[in-house]
Amino acid sequence: MATISKLANPSFVASSSLRSDRIVPLGPNRVVPLRTVAAPVRLSIRSNNNQRRCLVVKCGAVDGNGASTKRTTLHDLYEQQGQSPWYDNLCRPVTDLIPLISSGVRGVTSNPTIFQKAISSSSAYDDQFNELVSAGNDIESVYWELVIKDIQDACKLFEPIYDETDGADGYVSVEVSPRLANDTQGTIEAAKWLHLVVNRPNVYIKIPATADCVPSIKEVIANAISVNVTLIFSLARYEAVIDAYLDGLEASGLSDLSRVTSVASFFVSRVDSLIDKMLEKIGTPEALNLRGKAAVAQAKLAYKLYQEKFSGPRWEALVKKGAKKQRLLWASTSVKNPAYPDTLYVDPLIGPDTVSTMPDQALQAVLDHGTIARTIDQNVSEAEGVYSALEKLGIDWNQVGTQLELEGVDSFKKSFDSLLSSLQEKGNSLKTAKV
Repeated sequence: MATISKLANPSFVASSSLRSDRIVPLGPNRVVPLRTVAAPVRLSIRSNNNQRRCLVVKCGAVDGNGASTKRTTLHDLYEQQGQSPWYDNLCRPVTDLIPLISSGVRGVTSNPTIFQKAISSSSAYDDQFNELVSAGNDIESVYWELVIKDIQDACKLFEPIYDETDGADGYVSVEVSPRLANDTQGTIEAAKWLHLVVNRPNVYIKIPATADCVPSIKEVIANAISVNVTLIFSLARYEAVIDAYLDGLEASGLSDLSRVTSVASFFVSRVDSLIDKMLEKIGTPEALNLRGKAAVAQAKLAYKLYQEKFSGPRWEALVKKGAKKQRLLWASTSVKNPAYPDTLYVDPLIGPDTVSTMPDQALQAVLDHGTIARTIDQNVSEAEGVYSALEKLGIDWNQVGTQLELEGVDSFKKSFDSLLSSLQEKGNSLKTAKV
């Protein structure tokens, strides 16, 4: 069975298991079937009366309802400040997202770690898993079919937002195999494959911003595939990502670029987690005073860079063809240090044409007591001062970015491998039980 991590030069055939307009890529003499297995709809949103507005998805729970939610700060975030709140989680049943959408959530992000938790902790995947294994599919192909069904179902829920905004919002992100983080061509083929089999206009293919994958981003954009560039930790790498997007638009040869969009996922809290440790090791009063300030400072400078890069003659030429800006997306917005305010990575980074993707912790905090005001371009000189002060203390921003990138890729690989291993054990047990 062909796997998504080995998709060099795939051929294509139509599959009778899909709709007539669907195409499935093949490896050498291998077919990747994608069946849709009906799963029971179970919805549960747990509420907490200690907060004004608290929504927590319980994957696979059986009790609950899909009642609509009243207007929230998430609506204000988008309507007043032009920032799109997204949810950083996905699991079955995807109908759990309906109340969140009513609360103002406008998109969903996922990654291998999210799927590892979702699939390993829920029985909601069992029926499809058992059918796929019984049909003789290998475990990695089973994984991708489970994931693709979730992505397709979530895309359907967000399609009205995508349509209402003319393709500006309402996206669901799915990441290529983390095993491809250092494989330029493999990432290109995997992105094409995922785009093809998900077959939804509002899917974002996530590609990591590693040095090897930056050229992949250009090529995938040139093929008119919308991309969520993930694992960006430094300004230098962010600028390379913007250039890859612009290069890709120019290389596409399209006269209408309006349907090729992208977000650049700039990670926040992990920056503080690493730099705070460095500052504590330095130990001087000046160093300790800078704890908890690095991540937001760098993010503000990233927005300044965004404004500079998406202006001027080069960008204006692309705008005439309908090009849309590659929006900055703030990722890793949950607070890791309990001593910090729980909205530290949301409230100071609010601004137009940006996205903030939030896991449960951050989403609950914003719904309960988030401050809705334009903050992203406030105190920029102070951010520059923090950035420079950290450099003077010996903090190498590029080195920080490299370390965090390696840790991020490694974390996703471990989640991916762990899930495949547990699915293999589960599949072996199923086969043994049938003997």
